[in-house]
Amino acid sequence: QVYLVESGGGLVQPGGSLRLSCAASGRFDRLNDMAWYRQAPGQERELVGIISSGGNSNYADSVKGRFTISRDNHKSTIYLQMNSLKPEDTAVYYCYVEILRVVNVEGATIKRKYWGQGTLVTVSS
Repeated sequence: QVYLVESGGGLVQPGGSLRLSCAASGRFDRLNDMAWYRQAPGQERELVGIISSGGNSNYADSVKGRFTISRDNHKSTIYLQMNSLKPEDTAVYYCYVEILRVVNVEGATIKRKYWGQGTLVTVSS
């Protein structure tokens, strides 16, 4: 089993900043892609940003230039630095992690996907 613990959400004024963290623990050998999604009330869950195991990242157009996703593989943690926050950024933010587990002596792996429990970010004056 793999466990994801998110932290860093809260209430912030428009124009402010927050940093979200998501730490993975449990039974895995490597981390593959890691990402942040968000879901606003009454809306579908959407991708905010994704970072590959090699460190390449992509973002939703709505957050480009304001949000930065990063990862620390030694700590098995993904971060989301959110700057210049807007009321429309209000949502529950979920981390998403793909883990790889070696299954035989040849090094073959299986991939599994896990979601964090979600952390609420509210941008309001």
